[in-house]
Amino acid sequence: MRNNLSSSPPPLRSSPRLAAVFEKASAENRAAFIAYLTAGDPSLEATVEMAEALERAGADVLELGVPFSDPIADGPVLQRAAERALAAGATLDGVLEIGGRIRRRTSLALVLFSYVNPLLRGGIESVARRAAEAGFDGALMTDLPPEEAGEYQPAVRSAGLDTVFLVSPTSTAARMKAAARLSSGFLYVVSRPGTTGARNALPADLPATIRRARKAAGSLPIAVGFGIGTPPAAGSAARLADGVIVGSALVAVAEAAEKRGAGPAAAVEKLARSLAEACRRNSTS
Repeated sequence: MRNNLSSSPPPLRSSPRLAAVFEKASAENRAAFIAYLTAGDPSLEATVEMAEALERAGADVLELGVPFSDPIADGPVLQRAAERALAAGATLDGVLEIGGRIRRRTSLALVLFSYVNPLLRGGIESVARRAAEAGFDGALMTDLPPEEAGEYQPAVRSAGLDTVFLVSPTSTAARMKAAARLSSGFLYVVSRPGTTGARNALPADLPATIRRARKAAGSLPIAVGFGIGTPPAAGSAARLADGVIVGSALVAVAEAAEKRGAGPAAAVEKLARSLAEACRRNSTS
């Protein structure tokens, strides 16, 4: 990959949907609730049903994950979800197709969440164009560091999609600035080093990480994820950031419901409703 940060164009406003999400949440004195699902787990149809359940519960944004065979940033819950989705026949084409269905059935802002490899196989420019046509608002390549964004970020932006980059507690000030410069929509703050997965408490250094991220991001909204899986944790994160991202906990309750022979959408909706309520800054969660 070519290091091309110096020549990357400044972020341009594309789809208004993500911007509207954060503006609305701020006006309502809450953090935006950003949910994650692995597309195709347990099926593509069930993913659409869970997306509808998330909107009913109060979610603002859905990160729709492209299942990948080597998900190095994911903990065991999301690894199992990717394995099930791939075994069920989920493909990038299928993810884009259900993204279109979710767009037609909900008003959720949609972010295509993927490792770089599946998008490279499909051709970054082609995938970005098709994602925009399907109704996605942004894209996040979880293993693409800003130093290696090269021509890929401009290609995604040229399709009319927002680009989201990640920073973490170990990111230097220079890397945070680079990630923020390449981001539009929001800047994703990883709450802790390591893989995804719900934890019982937020790390003690998260407020300091958020302060550093805000300094780098300026007016760009910041959302925090990794390790947030309970209403108390979501409530704490909501008082620090503009958005709260929950993935593993939602996938885990869907997995448990499926094992019981119950529909996963109801289980996802129940947890999501409590998380959405916790994102309100006057919440007692």
